[in-house]
Amino acid sequence: MTIKDSLKKIQEKIEKAKTKNAIKQKTQIIAVTKTHPFSRIKECYEAGIRSIGENKIQEATEKFLPHPEMPLLNKRFIGHLQTNKINKCLGLFDSIDSVDSIKLSKKINKKAHQRNLYIPVLLEVNTTREPQKHGFLPEEIDKMLECFVYQNLNIQGLMTIAPARQNEKEIRKSFKLLRATRDTLNKQKPIEHEELKELSMGMSNDFEVAVEEGSTQVRIGTAILGKRSPS
Repeated sequence: MTIKDSLKKIQEKIEKAKTKNAIKQKTQIIAVTKTHPFSRIKECYEAGIRSIGENKIQEATEKFLPHPEMPLLNKRFIGHLQTNKINKCLGLFDSIDSVDSIKLSKKINKKAHQRNLYIPVLLEVNTTREPQKHGFLPEEIDKMLECFVYQNLNIQGLMTIAPARQNEKEIRKSFKLLRATRDTLNKQKPIEHEELKELSMGMSNDFEVAVEEGSTQVRIGTAILGKRSPS
């Protein structure tokens, strides 16, 4: 099956999932291209995908090539960002979708200021409270609000990763919690800050549930590109 065929099937499933809620949000597909060569990114672009996600700075450094033929390509960092790699990240990516602490937000802001950048970011929320995951806890509203003081961060919304267990009830609970957290932040954020619209939630195995719960960005790898090479 070609990427174009896979993309069409996913888009159909997204539209069907949207009929099950009253939110009627727009949902963007982010192709997760980690471990795939740059040629596959080109295939995604030719199929109509405009946003790709990578989670390793070193891989992106080695893989990303000049791409004048893809002027609308949006490169999003979706992995855990170490503070010593912020500069490289800002040079490679158009947005950082995994800002998981006040410390990280402060350091990204400092480096972005030095580069005269206003960098789009998503705050990562650990909705499942799993210790191996990064992110703010849902009740840490005050900590998330502290991130709004940084003038070079364009905070656009929130991101979460559903529980690894394939239990739809728990997965749905995780996504509902992210939406509720965003809504709470919108009520308490500085009045001059734009409304948080983005909810990045849902991957190949659970994106339909995510869309039903209001996801505006789904991060799809295997369902578009097939199984990855060993990392």
